[in-house]
Amino acid sequence: MHARITMGNVTMQTLEASHLRRWMMLCAAAMTQQHEYLTQLDAAIGDADHGTNMMRGFSSIESRLEGLPATARPSEVLLMAGTALMGSVGGASGPLWGVALRRAGKVLEGLEQVSLEAFAGALKLGLEAVTELGAAELGEKTMVDALEPAVRALLEAAARGDDLAEAFAAAHQAAEAGARNTAPMVARKGRASYLGDRAIGHQDPGAVSTVFIFAAFERAWLEA
Repeated sequence: MHARITMGNVTMQTLEASHLRRWMMLCAAAMTQQHEYLTQLDAAIGDADHGTNMMRGFSSIESRLEGLPATARPSEVLLMAGTALMGSVGGASGPLWGVALRRAGKVLEGLEQVSLEAFAGALKLGLEAVTELGAAELGEKTMVDALEPAVRALLEAAARGDDLAEAFAAAHQAAEAGARNTAPMVARKGRASYLGDRAIGHQDPGAVSTVFIFAAFERAWLEA
């Protein structure tokens, strides 16, 4: 069931820890299903390990979910997930997602239910953590090219007063468009940057796995 909170005469949908647990489980399933595809993308412009790394990281999250108490708050799910990724994944995207989830979790500490506005704001700070740690900006053929549009879509949805289903669909679509847009880019970061124009025509694997993460979030809400 979807949680709601009432403020004055306005009733808002909210996220609870159960939704975030479901999100992480669906992410783990997606990375397992798509790890060969992600590895193929990475083989073209990177180290051919992105799929394996992301599968290992989210499988670690899934196994740790069992150890979280039933009373865990949304922040605790995010903090655990971020810690699991940082401790189990090599490469760049795992640790970057790890720091993003931990930053978002810290912002939401103490909350039992999380509004769209609060969640979007927390992910915005998570995005800022990614850009700080990875020193990456839009247009450099990285996960930021999918993550930033998705976060922006959530912020805009919150400002419009959209419901969560609309917001998560918009974020998923924005991430997907952002990932597609990496194909014609010249890479400016990571191993792909050594290829110059030879990286053109290939989507960034970190951006594509980011699409799977937001697709899982949309599905987690719809199936709640």
